[in-house]
Amino acid sequence: MNARPTSEAELAEIVRAAAAAGRPLEIRGGGTRGIGHAVDGTPLETGGLTGISLYEPGSLTLVARAGTPLAEVEAALAAEGQRLPFEPWDARALTGATGAPTIGGMVATNASGPRRVQAGACRDSLIGVRFVDGSGAVVKNGGRVMKNVTGLDLAKLLAGSHGTLGVLTEVSFKVLPAPETVATLVLDGLDAETAGRAMRAALATPFEVSGAAHVPVAFGDAPATLLRLEGFAGSVAHRARELGRALAEFGAARLVEGPGDWASVRDAAVFAGRPGAVWRISVRPSDGPRLGAALAPAEVFHDWAGGLLWVCAPEAFDLRAAMGGLPGHATLIRASAEAKARWGVFRPETAAVAALSAGLRAKFDPMGILNPGRMAARAKVAV
Repeated sequence: MNARPTSEAELAEIVRAAAAAGRPLEIRGGGTRGIGHAVDGTPLETGGLTGISLYEPGSLTLVARAGTPLAEVEAALAAEGQRLPFEPWDARALTGATGAPTIGGMVATNASGPRRVQAGACRDSLIGVRFVDGSGAVVKNGGRVMKNVTGLDLAKLLAGSHGTLGVLTEVSFKVLPAPETVATLVLDGLDAETAGRAMRAALATPFEVSGAAHVPVAFGDAPATLLRLEGFAGSVAHRARELGRALAEFGAARLVEGPGDWASVRDAAVFAGRPGAVWRISVRPSDGPRLGAALAPAEVFHDWAGGLLWVCAPEAFDLRAAMGGLPGHATLIRASAEAKARWGVFRPETAAVAALSAGLRAKFDPMGILNPGRMAARAKVAV
C-alpha cells in the first residue's frame, strides 16, 4: 500500500518505521522523473505535501513544499512576471510518463534546460531545503531568503541525488524576472562542427545569449543553429543586430520573434514516440561536435552550445564504448528494462567516487532504505 503523508512529521514517522523494519521505500513525487532502475520497496509519495509556503516577489524568493505541482509554482511566478531561471525540462514527452511534475522531483533530479548556459543549473538557484533523512530525522539546510546561505553546499548535494540521501519536504529558490521579449537568431545549414564554433563564439560575446542549440533536419527543412536572446524589446533588437554582425563569418542570420522551438529543444521532443534508446550526454562544449560525429548512425542534436547531446540510438548500441574514453556523463533516459540492465542508467563511478558516494549514503541513509538501487546499479564499462 502506498504511503502518502500530508505533513513533514507524518513523513518522518513513516521513514523511522521503515528504517526500524529495514523496509525499503520508493520515493515518488509526480512519478514523471524516475529514470533509474525500479525500486523494490513501499511507494512513498510526496504529493500530499503541497502548497507554496512563502512567495515574496520583491525579494525574488519562493518557498514551496516538495509535492507542489511545478505547474502551480510556474503559474504563481508568471502572475508576478517572474520565473525559475534554469528552465526545468519535462521528461513526459520522452518517457510517456503521466502525472504532474513536482518541484521536489525537479530538485531531486537537478532538472535544468537550455538556459543553463546563462543562469546555471537548478542547484544554482536553490537556496535552502528541508528533508527527512534515512533515519527519520528532519534536517533543515540553507534558508528562505537569499542572504541566508548557511549550509548551501548541503542543499546543492540533495539536488540531483534522486531521493537516495533524503526525502525532500520543502525547497527554497531564488527566482528572476521574466523577460519582456524573446527572439532567436537562426543560422541555417551549418554542419555540427561549424555550429559548435558559432555557438561558442556567440556565448563569448557580451550580448547575453540565453540558449544555444544546434538541431537536425528532423526539426525542419535543414539543420538550424539557434541562439536565443531575452530582455527588453529595444535591448533584444540591438543585441540581435550586433550578434548577427559578430557571427557574419558563419553566414547571414535570420531573426525569429517569440518563444520559438525552445520548449521542443528543452524536452528533446523530436525523439518522443520514436523507437530506440534516448541518452542525455554532458561533455565539454568543444567536444560535443566530435562526439556527435562518433555516434553515427545514431541521431543527435546539441544544446548548451554543444555541451549537452541528446541521442536516439538502437538499444543494442554501446554508446559509452563509442565515446572512446571522452570525459563526460552519459545518462540513459529512456530504454527497455533489458537495455537499462545491460548498459546501466547512470555513468559508472570510479573507485574514488564510489567510495565517496557510499560514505554519503551511509551517513544520510544508514539502513539503505531510500530508493535503494536508484543510482547504484551502474554498468561495468568505462565512460
